[in-house]
Amino acid sequence: MKNYLNFLVLLLCISCENDSNESTELVQVNQATIATHIDRLASDAFLGRKPFTEGEVLTVNYLKEEFEKLGLLHGNGDSYFQDVPMVEIDGTPSKTMVISRGNGSFDLEVLKDFVATTNKVETEVSLENSELVFAGYGIVAPEYGWNDYEGIDWKGKTAVVLINDPGFQSGDSTLFKGNEMTYYGRWTYKYEEAARQGAAGLIIIHDTEPASYGWNVIESGWTGARLVIESDVPLLNVESWVSGESAQKILDASAMKGQDYKAIARDKNFNPIPLDLDVSVSIQNKIKKDVSKNVVAMIPGTDRKDEVIIYSAHWDHLGVGKAIDGDSIYNGAVDNASGTAGLLALAEAFKKGKATKRSIVFIALTGEEQGLLGSAFYAENPIFDSKKTVANINMDALHSPGKMKDLTITGYGHSEMDEYAKEAALTQERYIIPDPEAEKGYFFRSDHFNFAKIGIPALYASGAYEGFDKSKEEIKAYNDFYRINKYHQPSDGYNAETTELSGVQLDLQLFFSVGLKLANEDYFPKWYDGSEFKAARE
Repeated sequence: MKNYLNFLVLLLCISCENDSNESTELVQVNQATIATHIDRLASDAFLGRKPFTEGEVLTVNYLKEEFEKLGLLHGNGDSYFQDVPMVEIDGTPSKTMVISRGNGSFDLEVLKDFVATTNKVETEVSLENSELVFAGYGIVAPEYGWNDYEGIDWKGKTAVVLINDPGFQSGDSTLFKGNEMTYYGRWTYKYEEAARQGAAGLIIIHDTEPASYGWNVIESGWTGARLVIESDVPLLNVESWVSGESAQKILDASAMKGQDYKAIARDKNFNPIPLDLDVSVSIQNKIKKDVSKNVVAMIPGTDRKDEVIIYSAHWDHLGVGKAIDGDSIYNGAVDNASGTAGLLALAEAFKKGKATKRSIVFIALTGEEQGLLGSAFYAENPIFDSKKTVANINMDALHSPGKMKDLTITGYGHSEMDEYAKEAALTQERYIIPDPEAEKGYFFRSDHFNFAKIGIPALYASGAYEGFDKSKEEIKAYNDFYRINKYHQPSDGYNAETTELSGVQLDLQLFFSVGLKLANEDYFPKWYDGSEFKAARE
C-alpha cells in the first residue's frame, strides 16, 4: 500500500512538472506562415497593393479573411476596417521646369532633372516666374537658435533647400544632433515649414548620401497619382525635387556662382540668399475622392481589456508604375509584405498561446508610402484610448540573409521599450545596438512615428548589422544591394527558393516575447527624459 501511494505521488509530481513546462513554454512564430503570406501579398495578383486600386480591395479583404480564420475579433466596433478618407491627386507636371533670368533661360527635363507634385486639391497649380531664394536647410528650430527663413517676405517665392539637417557630416555633435537626423531633416518637414512661411513652392536638392536613396527612388516615389488627407493646414502650390546636377546648374547661373552652398547653409548665422532667378512650372491634376482602409483586429484581454498593445505594419506599396526591365508591378515583398505577413504570423502565435491580461491589437495601415497617412489618420482618430495604449511595436521591411546577432533599434534612447527589447534579445543570445545609420532618419520614415507623436512608446527594430554566421561586411553588402537595386523598384519581389526567412522569424519571435510580457503586466513603459515625445504622454 505504501509503495502504491508513493507511485501516485510520483505520478502527481510528473503531472505538475508537465503542467508547469506547458505554461512557461513560449509559443513559436511559424516561419511557414510568414512565407505563405509574403508569397501571396507580394504576388502580381495584388497589383503592388496601392490604395484606391483593385490591389487595395484584394489586400484588405485578404487581411480581413485571414484575421477571421484565426478567430480574431473586429478591431473597430463591429468592423475590421477603419475608413481613411483620402484624395487621389493624379498630377501631370509640365515637361520642363523653366529657370529664367534677365538675359535668358534654360529648361530642366521632367523625371531626368526634376519632379513636381502638389497636395492642393485643385485641377491646376503652377509657379509663374516665382523668385528663387536659397534657404539653406529650410529649418526653423527655436531650440537650436535656427531660422533659415528669417528676414524675407516669402509670399509668391520658391525656396531652394538641402535635404537632411546641419548636423549631417558636420563633425560637430552639438550641432542639432550631430550625424543623427532630426525631424527637421525630413522632406516632409521641409514642405510643411515652407508652406507655413507662406512660400509658393519648395525645391529640395537631391543628394544620395544625406537623403539615403538615389534619384531612382525620387523618380518612382514622386510621380503618378499620390494620396493626401484633406486638412486646413497651409500647402505649397508645388513641391519639387531637383537632381544634384540640375541644382548645380541652377546655382552656377545664380548670384551664388562659385560659392560652397553646403558650407554656407551650415552657418548658424545663415540668412536667405536671393538667387536672381525665377522658376516656372505647372501641374495638371485629376482629382478623385475616395476612402482607403486600415485593417484592425484584436484579441481581448482577460483582466484589463481597455489597455492595449498595438502591433502595426503598413500593407500598401506603390502599385503599377514605371516599367524597369519590362516589369511595372511594384510588388513590395520586403516593403512591406514582410511586415504585414508578420502581423498575421504574430496573431496566429497569440491565438495559440494562453489569453493575456491586456488586449492585443493588430493594425495593417494604409498610405505609408504616401507619407504615413494611415497612421496619421489613426493618431488623429484613435480607436483605442492613447493613454491606455501601452506600446506600439511596428514592423516595416523585415529582411536579412539569416539569423542576426544584433537587434538594431531605430530611435534607441527614447523610451523604456529599449529595455524590453534588450531583455528579449538576451534570451536569444543577441545584443542590441542603436541604429548605426541614424543620419538617414529612419525613425521618421515609418508608422511608429505617428504613434510616438501622440505619446505611445514605440519599438521599431530588426536584425541588421551582424549575423550569427555572416560577418558585418557581408550584412552591409546585403543591405546595400537591397537599397540600391530593390528598394521601391519592381525587383522587390518574393522568391521562395532564394529568400531566407530565419532572421525574420527570429525578429518576430522577439516581438512576440516583448508583447507577451507587456500584455501580462500592469506597468506602462515610460519615455526617457529628453525625448520630445515625453510631453505628449504626460
